[in-house]
Amino acid sequence: MTIDARGKNCPIPVIMANKEIEKNVLSFTILVDNAIAVENLKKLAQNKGYGVEIKGVDSDYSVDFIGNESSFHGNTSALSDLFPETNISTPTDDWVLFMGKDIIGAGDPVLGGNLIKMYFYTLSQGTSLPKAILFMNAGVKLPTTNDQVIEHLKVLAEKGCEILVCGACLDFYQLTDQLQVGTISNMYDITEKINGASKVVTL
Repeated sequence: MTIDARGKNCPIPVIMANKEIEKNVLSFTILVDNAIAVENLKKLAQNKGYGVEIKGVDSDYSVDFIGNESSFHGNTSALSDLFPETNISTPTDDWVLFMGKDIIGAGDPVLGGNLIKMYFYTLSQGTSLPKAILFMNAGVKLPTTNDQVIEHLKVLAEKGCEILVCGACLDFYQLTDQLQVGTISNMYDITEKINGASKVVTL
């Protein structure tokens, strides 16, 4: 089996490979076009008990996952081994995600915007999710105007994530009538969610 992940940003190639591993596919090949993806796939294979063979150079690589019966034991190890900041694949205590911005980090805004899209995609593909996602300040732009993030949030909502969006913030940014997913909330309810969580992850 060959999976074409060329042109796909990290961590999508890893997620695609991990889905095959979760289906107990014994051996498969994934095609990628950058060295970072190769290294992440190599690490995934090692974590999952697969052998790995890498062919190619520059922008054309094939990564062969070579499994055996022992590969099918312990395949619940986390994608968070590769992307610990997501913390998405191992059972966790009750936690909430707080979004006070519409990007990740404080550097380049274009890069930060791309990272936030990939974060929510990765989160939506996981098995252990936050109990609630809280949007305040510029974070309210995500469930209102960011089409890609909105689609990922809809998946998360279908999986049971409660999505609360600050009403005062929506009003400030004049986005109240553009809310696509989630419930308009208030400071009291958002504070209660934060205080009641065992862990709050802020991006």
